[in-house]
Amino acid sequence: MIRVLIADDQPLVRRGLALILGPDPEFEVVGEAGDGAEAVALADRLRPDVVVMDIRMPVLDGVGATAELARLVPQCRVLALSTFDMDEYVVEALRAGAYGFLPKDVSPEELIAAIRTVHTGEAAVAPRLLTRLISTFVRAPARPARQTPEGAALLAGLTPREREIWHLLATGRDNAEIAADLDISISTVKNHITGIFGKLGVRDRAQAVISAYESGLVAVENGPG
Repeated sequence: MIRVLIADDQPLVRRGLALILGPDPEFEVVGEAGDGAEAVALADRLRPDVVVMDIRMPVLDGVGATAELARLVPQCRVLALSTFDMDEYVVEALRAGAYGFLPKDVSPEELIAAIRTVHTGEAAVAPRLLTRLISTFVRAPARPARQTPEGAALLAGLTPREREIWHLLATGRDNAEIAADLDISISTVKNHITGIFGKLGVRDRAQAVISAYESGLVAVENGPG
């Protein structure tokens, strides 16, 4: 059973999320919080597996609460929610330690699938959505991309194949598309990505993409697609 804490400043939203998850025997809603500070306190006490966290809340917002949870309850996974899919706080939440992001207008099935995904420690962010977010909001060199000293150091530690795969990953390709582009197997792509994560010192795909943009490996788009 996946123990879930719901954090949202709107009681109706909290109740709706609880009603979505409640009938499924795979989930147990262990608590509800109306702001980020309450979410941190409840998570520290209740030790949920996943916190479904609204980004914009009073007292302590979802970004600050995510950072606190990463420090106090690192085994807890945060799935961030936002009313807008192009929200600057999403990237901040991923930097703070969130394992995923969903807009609030997703279907119940998508929400359930994302909670399952982050519970396993994987990122629940669609590659193209993540790329659009980062292209719009992450501070990175303007076109053409200028490589930072930190970016050059990261690239120096990667093999040519790993550099290719990191670039494709950062531009929104999923594993199957990377495999097709490079004419290699999906399992080989997965093995390379694991190695890339280790060398970059990142936890998941979301952080690897952020690192690619901030290092100057890829350039920021002029605006959302």
